[in-house]
Amino acid sequence: MRTAGRLAADVLDMITPFVKAGISTGELNEICHNYIVKQGCIPAPLNYLGFPKSICTSVNNVVCHGIPGEKILKKGDIINIDVTIIKDKFHGDTSKMFIIGKASVKAKRICRIAQECLYIGIKKVKPGILLGEIGKAIGAHADKNHCSIVHEYCGHGIGTEFHAEPQVVHYDDGKIAESPVLEAGMTFTIEPMVNLGGFEVATSKIDGWTVTTKDRSLSAQWEHTILVTKNGCEILTLRDEESV
Repeated sequence: MRTAGRLAADVLDMITPFVKAGISTGELNEICHNYIVKQGCIPAPLNYLGFPKSICTSVNNVVCHGIPGEKILKKGDIINIDVTIIKDKFHGDTSKMFIIGKASVKAKRICRIAQECLYIGIKKVKPGILLGEIGKAIGAHADKNHCSIVHEYCGHGIGTEFHAEPQVVHYDDGKIAESPVLEAGMTFTIEPMVNLGGFEVATSKIDGWTVTTKDRSLSAQWEHTILVTKNGCEILTLRDEESV
């Protein structure tokens, strides 16, 4: 899992210089796909439940599962690139936000708050706590900043399976007492999707994948794969640029 996590993080580091105005999301997908394969890995999203590409590219009001294609990035856009690779049957899953050129105050704000939500969730992770405490802390930070957490999508257990139990919700769903107790050795993702407007989303009837905010407000997401350790946690997909 450490190897898979590091390799997934490397993909985001590699693609960073290419994420700029004038490039298409399809080109970003091609660059990532070729890099992943050259590293001896498999892009997990490709053909997963019918998903047609190797990464997800979610721009502006797209919450998640954006399909790379002909869309050209322009100045002021924000984009989430979500990468999952398989190495020796194990999965590494991570995503980050990119700001294209000079973004609006609102765009910078939602990207920052979403990253803060992720880090706040990570800092809660240690053996003995209830899993639901993570979501409660994340949701409280979003509420405090007048943003909303998407309810329909959550983090998940991960290992030799892409998506496994438990589900990691990112808000207080009223079921904290029923959630699992964390134990050393568990691996799962934390990946809050944070909207500037309401939490309601809609899935494209055209492609069956692209999820957008119902009110067309901006959305941002950051994701890491986490290992519960004896004393706390380890971020398996940590990038060199980060200081948590």
